[in-house]
Amino acid sequence: MKKTAKKVTKRAATPAAKSAETPTETPTGKPTGKKAAPAAKKTTAAKKTTAAKKAAPAKKAAPSKSAAEKSAPAKKAAVTRKVKPADVVLPADTAVKADAAGKKAASVKKIAVRPPGGESPTALVRRARRINRELAEVYPYAHPELDFENPFQLLVATVLSAQTTDLRVNQTTPALFARYPTPEDLAAADPEEVEQILRPCGFFRAKTRSVIGLSKSLVENFGGEVPGRLEDLVTLPGVGRKTAFVVLGNAYGRSGITVDTHFQRLVRRWKWTDETDPDKIEAAVGALFPKSEWTDLSHHVIWHGRRICHARKPACGACPIAPLCPAYGEGETDPEKARKLLKYEKGGFPGQRLNPPQAYLDAGGKPAPPLGAA
Repeated sequence: MKKTAKKVTKRAATPAAKSAETPTETPTGKPTGKKAAPAAKKTTAAKKTTAAKKAAPAKKAAPSKSAAEKSAPAKKAAVTRKVKPADVVLPADTAVKADAAGKKAASVKKIAVRPPGGESPTALVRRARRINRELAEVYPYAHPELDFENPFQLLVATVLSAQTTDLRVNQTTPALFARYPTPEDLAAADPEEVEQILRPCGFFRAKTRSVIGLSKSLVENFGGEVPGRLEDLVTLPGVGRKTAFVVLGNAYGRSGITVDTHFQRLVRRWKWTDETDPDKIEAAVGALFPKSEWTDLSHHVIWHGRRICHARKPACGACPIAPLCPAYGEGETDPEKARKLLKYEKGGFPGQRLNPPQAYLDAGGKPAPPLGAA
């Protein structure tokens, strides 16, 4: 009986062992047993692969998003360089918008549209334009202080005004134009006779060569007419940008900035720019104002420099724009003493023109006396 039991046990174990070696399927169709382990491993690996594939686009999307964000400023900078190259003077309104946005300060700095003392560019534009508005109220009759009746007379008078006053030029030109009224007449003039007329202006020999030379050039190259273009005017002997803009602005109504000694002094005192070269001053100040205001702006600044904001001792105590001036206190601040420093009509004295505009006379201005008058 014992032997029979043992045999039964062995026989019973044999099918079980075989069933363990042979994989069977579950109701779901998946294999079971020892050989099912590799399949489980494959399933796990497949899940990991699927998860990795799903995660991969997310990982790639993040760098592309950050790259787009990083490339945005570069694209904007490229557009800025194309629209506003460094050698172009920006219009005032454009400079204000660029400064307000705070993204285009580099182009502004290249044309010196920045206050030397830490004032923001936008605040500088506002203060500069307010100064011009205040001066327009103080000098509503501001005009070129050279007597002239036509572009030729203005051109010659402006050339003669170098290193002397407009008053002295106005006292000298009546005799010159009476003798030589046209470019043809002055081109054929005897230099010695012209020198005698121009002697009161100083540097009369050099100025004689200039006015005769420019007259010849007008006759030979421009048919005896004063050209109305900057590039033509500066080809004439003795004519630079300052002289050209005086003629263009006051004889032809074309806007321009006249950067004379008074203009240079005042714009630096007001911290509009710290440039010293006239061309750079012209560009820097021009960017603060609309082009349509350039000619009147020049008159306002020059008039203020001649009457109140003098080179050696400005009348700070009598200055109408003192609250807007960073240089207040460089001159006399006592109101009574400052009033004694005023010149021309502000001080009760005659102006510089023998024949000033009627608006100037209506405002109380006095014409200058002729040469040799008591």
